[in-house]
Amino acid sequence: MKRTNRLILLIGVFLAALVFVVVVVLLGGDGGGPGSGSAASAPPAELDTVVAARDIPLGVTVTAAMVTSQKIPVPDREEGALGNVTQAIGKVARQTITKGQQVTSFQFTDLGSTARVEVPAGYTGIAVQVDQVSGVGTLIKTGDFVDVVAQISPSFPLNYFVGDATTPTVDGAKFDPTSVKVLIQGVQVIATLLPPPATETGAATPAPDSGGTALNGRQEIVILAVTPQQAEVIKFSQLDGNITLTLRSPKDFVDASGNPIVPETVTTTGVVLKTMIDDWGVLPPLPIIIPAPTPLP
Repeated sequence: MKRTNRLILLIGVFLAALVFVVVVVLLGGDGGGPGSGSAASAPPAELDTVVAARDIPLGVTVTAAMVTSQKIPVPDREEGALGNVTQAIGKVARQTITKGQQVTSFQFTDLGSTARVEVPAGYTGIAVQVDQVSGVGTLIKTGDFVDVVAQISPSFPLNYFVGDATTPTVDGAKFDPTSVKVLIQGVQVIATLLPPPATETGAATPAPDSGGTALNGRQEIVILAVTPQQAEVIKFSQLDGNITLTLRSPKDFVDASGNPIVPETVTTTGVVLKTMIDDWGVLPPLPIIIPAPTPLP
């Protein structure tokens, strides 16, 4: 009888020890000493955050000298804030970033919709509608630089002179009404507007920057920063012809230190049919002579 009581007592001691071990493990093992338990899993109070070391203008490609890293309290970090300067270097600023401002992923993204247009002082914003052919595949983004090329087709006939005549005449005039010219160079895009993806048809629409191609005739509104005189030229071209935008390299508009510069204007001649024939070797059209049918004998 005594042996039985002793066995029950030993079993009780073993179960009590087992319960104690389980409780210790669940509570952190060593009683919550330094570096253990909840203290080891607590999130950091501050995180490395990329900030602008200098003003970064719209359209400039970020270099290592333009950004730095600071420890910023987690509650003060902006949405999308970058944690490493390598995440910003080499990207094009799609909005102006001021010195000391946190650098976020959204500052390098242009989704083709904006509620606010930032027009530089001394300039005016004008909208140009382009499509996938006249607008570089509708891949033009805020901050890009473009050249404005116009094709003008005025109403003819135009007066012209024959020989040494002093009176203009249009009798027998032969002409091609098309005239093409690079009107304005180095214009900056300050906003773009794209239509929302088409979902009702069920057709897949490539996302911006995805590299996908959908030849669907999509159009884009590109808002350019121009002078009032340039706005007049663009408006005339819209009324009496059409406009194509060509995309420029962002490297043309910064120096070796990344500071904005104004590149030299390239002189162009403009092109009409006579220019194509005289300077580029295009063959002029020639009449085709078809012999008359021979009468039957």
